[in-house]
Amino acid sequence: MIRFSKLFLLVICISLLCTVTAFDQSSLLRLKTTNQCPSCGLYGADLSGAKLSGAKLSHANLSHANLSGANLSGADLSGANLSGANLSGANLYAANLTGANLSGANLSGADLSHANLTGANLTDANLTGAILPGANLYAANLTGATWPNGCKCVDRKGSNCK
Repeated sequence: MIRFSKLFLLVICISLLCTVTAFDQSSLLRLKTTNQCPSCGLYGADLSGAKLSGAKLSHANLSHANLSGANLSGADLSGANLSGANLSGANLYAANLTGANLSGANLSGADLSHANLTGANLTDANLTGAILPGANLYAANLTGATWPNGCKCVDRKGSNCK
């Protein structure tokens, strides 16, 4: 009886873990068909190379998602969770990333020109080779971020990147 209880408990824990870490297929379908999915759960989704120009993804959970090479130009990602996401080579031209969580995100080679990153969390983000002209980084947290030239930011404002 005790062995059965332990096995049952293990099965419950694994199913809960899968529920927490897997993305919602219906959310992915909604995004692909309407280009809108605010507050969607897309944790770990593979959206590499996706054409999401102008997408409405405010407050979406895209943590650990693969968005490498995706076109997110003009997209609304305000308040989105992109922590640990792969955005290498992504087109984020004029995207709204106000208040977005990009901590630990890979933004190497991404085009962030004219993007609004006001109040965004870029702690430990990789911006190596990123294109930043015209990007608004007002009140963004850049602690530990790697700047486009390879320098590390040691303070939250990015005023001390060496």
